[in-house]
Parts: sequence; structure tokens; C-alpha cells
Amino acid sequence: MKSLIKTMVFALMAIGFQILQAQEIINDEEKKVEVKTPVKLGNRIKADGVAAVVGDYIILDSDLDRRIDQLEVQGADLSEVTRCQLFGSLLEEKLYAHQAIQDSIIVNELQMRSQTEQQIQSFLAQPNVDGIEDLLEIFKKDNEADLREEMYEINKNRALSSQMREKIIADIEITPEEVRQFYNELKEDGLPTFGTELNVANIVIIPEVTEEAKQDAVDRLKEMRTDILENGASFNTKALFYSMDGSKNNGGKLGVMNRKNPRMVKEFRDVVFSMQEGDISEPFETDFGYHIVWLEAIRGQDYEVRHILLRPELSQEAIQKAKDEIDEVRQKLIEGKITFAEAAREFSDEEETKFEGGKLTNPLTQDFNFELTKMEPEIYAQIQDLEDGEISEVLEDGDRLNPFKFKLVTVTNRIDEHEADFSRDYLKIKRLALQSKHFDAVGEWQEETIMSTYIKINGEYRSCEFTSNWLKNE
Repeated sequence: MKSLIKTMVFALMAIGFQILQAQEIINDEEKKVEVKTPVKLGNRIKADGVAAVVGDYIILDSDLDRRIDQLEVQGADLSEVTRCQLFGSLLEEKLYAHQAIQDSIIVNELQMRSQTEQQIQSFLAQPNVDGIEDLLEIFKKDNEADLREEMYEINKNRALSSQMREKIIADIEITPEEVRQFYNELKEDGLPTFGTELNVANIVIIPEVTEEAKQDAVDRLKEMRTDILENGASFNTKALFYSMDGSKNNGGKLGVMNRKNPRMVKEFRDVVFSMQEGDISEPFETDFGYHIVWLEAIRGQDYEVRHILLRPELSQEAIQKAKDEIDEVRQKLIEGKITFAEAAREFSDEEETKFEGGKLTNPLTQDFNFELTKMEPEIYAQIQDLEDGEISEVLEDGDRLNPFKFKLVTVTNRIDEHEADFSRDYLKIKRLALQSKHFDAVGEWQEETIMSTYIKINGEYRSCEFTSNWLKNE
């Protein structure tokens, strides 16, 4: 099972990148200086030393404790994970982030700010977190603004690391013969068992926003723009009070956009890159709603922007109309007047699924199979009490593009737990084989990059038994 174990380790390594620590950047002349920074621990003060240096990044002694606190907030089971293993993951993260910067990789600032807000709300929803004060304690921050900035840096580092890994494996492909060889290697040690899998389909009806509601959002943005330009009102304050996304807490600040790697929706970047420094745009539409943008500054290829986002208000009439429509669709399904696939193609408003008869695609495997034990909690909650082919009651749902929508779900097929079969499970086996090649490529890259990057491990961590050559055979 050597190849399978290697693949599983690769998957766990990828999961480990989901929570990254805040960074500190040091100059070349500082790399050999073990700075001591006081850190408050309850009523005591402990000197926070430099545990390691990786390229232009340092890892403080406190970073590992903070990593553990954050994983525990998410409910992770750390009973079989050692401190040395977690420290090794920190070293890997910094190595990826350092090399990403060397390779001029740029992250999506808007996405990072939005993700930061979503993560804070997710943390606050955890049963073991008692309000924002708990998060401030975990992150050792004095206020929410500092907390958001640190989490933004965490997400930025995560994105840099992720994009660096993607760059390493981007051109790696696998042939059918390599897949067969991988499968034969698995057979020698015993084939893995795949758990019960389900095919899930849905029909989604989205309440229609009226033209009046759209125009009202546009008019409100125009009024804000006029007040700012003619009366000197604060853009930041209006964003704080009225904007409908996570950037509101930073006065609408989205960070830096770059012409070389804009990574924004087309409508947004078209507006920003046509503006002059200091301009405030007219209202414009994206999938997220209606915006006005203030281009604060242009620094070479970098554009510093803020925005205010308004989403048109849904009327009760529109919501009721959508509810009546999906009730009617469900009745037709119950009476057998139409199949679920036919109803999805005819009535569903979800473009991603309607032309597949409503079937959901598993984002991990890119097929229609969802392993029952690994299904997203949201999907599982919607189908857990359904028999195969049974139509759910009307469900209320929502996302960041459509905060309110109605849904019907059904289980269209069930595949019982079984030993891996080459023909039946080819896509899964191919994915495992490709991950194995990715693992090898990442290992080779990491080995080479460690040797060419300045790395210094201090104190107790020098006695760790790392799987990678972080000590460079010292």
C-alpha cells in the first residue's frame, strides 16, 4: 500500500494548509538575529523567540501554540499529531509562501477580504467559542481591526502557498497506462475499499429581483456618490454603514488590484482599470450586486480600491411567486407527471446543474458520486432522511450571490460500499494515481528548494525528526 499511503499523506498535507499563521518578514541582515518579543500569557510575560527562519519569513515560538488553538477552535482532533509534525507543516507553509513571492505570484485581494469575514463568522458559530473576545484571546489581539488584519494575512499566505503548489503540479499529467500500473501496485498489497456513494440532484427556484428594486439600488448608490463628491461625505463611513459585504468593516477597502494578475470579475476590473486616481465610479453591476468604486491610488501596476456594494431588495411578492412555482413543480413530481431530470431542465434556475438533470457534481472528483461519509454537512443534512428517488420537502437555501432561494433535492442513485474496481472506479483510481505523481513532484521541488533557501531552525525544534531535510543534514 506504499503508493496509497503516500497519496493519503499528500492529502493530509494539503488539508494542513487550510489554517496558516500570520507572517513576519525580516531583511537579509536580520536573518541570523534571534529576536525576543514579549508575549502576554495570562498574567505572565514570556519572551517569544524566533523558532525558525525560512527565506524572508520567521516563525515565532508562539506561532505553534496559536496554530494548535486555531485547530482546536475548528474541532480538529490533535490527539495523534505531534508538535514536531505541526512545526514541520509551518516550515512547509513558509517555504511555499516565500517561493511564491520570489515567483511574483499575486493573490485576489477581494477574495481574501471576503474569506476573512466568512471565517470570523464561522469561528463565532463554533460551540466552543464564546463571542469575539475568545477569538481576540486565541489570536492574541487587542481589537477586531487587528484580528481581521491578521486573519487577512493568514488567508493571503494560504493563497500564496496554494498557488505555489498549483504551479508546481500544473503541467503534470497521467496516462491510462500509468493509472493501470498504479492500480496493479495497489492490488499487490490489497485494494482499498470505497464507501457508500450517492448521486444527488436538485431543482432550484430563485426569486426574481424586480427592475424597480434594481433601480432603487442604483439610485441609492448615485445619491451616495453625489454626497461624497459634492458635500465631502466620507466614502469609508458610507461603506461601513451601507455596504453589503465583508469589506464594510474596513471602510470598503479591497486592497490592491494588479494589471498583471487582476483576478477579479470582468465587470469590476473593466471599471477599475478605466479610472483615474481619485475617481469614484458610476454605479455598475456584477453577479454580486451593484457597486461604486473609489480608486484611492495607483502605484505602478497596483491599484488601491474601495467599494460599496448594494444588493437589490427582494419583494415579498417575488418570494411568494417563487415559492408557489416550486410547490407546483413538486406536485407534478409527486403525481408522476414529469421526471426529476425533466423538471430540472425545464424549471431550475441553477445553470450549473439544470442541463445535467439537476445532478450535483462533486468538486473533488468531478463526477456525480458523493461518498456518504465525506459529504458536505449541508448536502448531507438535506438528503439524510430521503429514500432513493424520494422528493424532499421544499427547502429554503441561499448563497452569496442569491441570499434567498427554494430547492427540491432527491437521491438518484446509490452505490454500496465495495472494493476498488478498475473499470467501475477508474476516475477515482486515476485521481489517486495523479495525486501520487503530484506528491513525488512536490517532494522533489521541496527537496531542491530547501537546499537553495536560507533556513535556520532554533532551540528544541532542532531535535525533531522531520520527514524533510530542514536541518540540511547538519
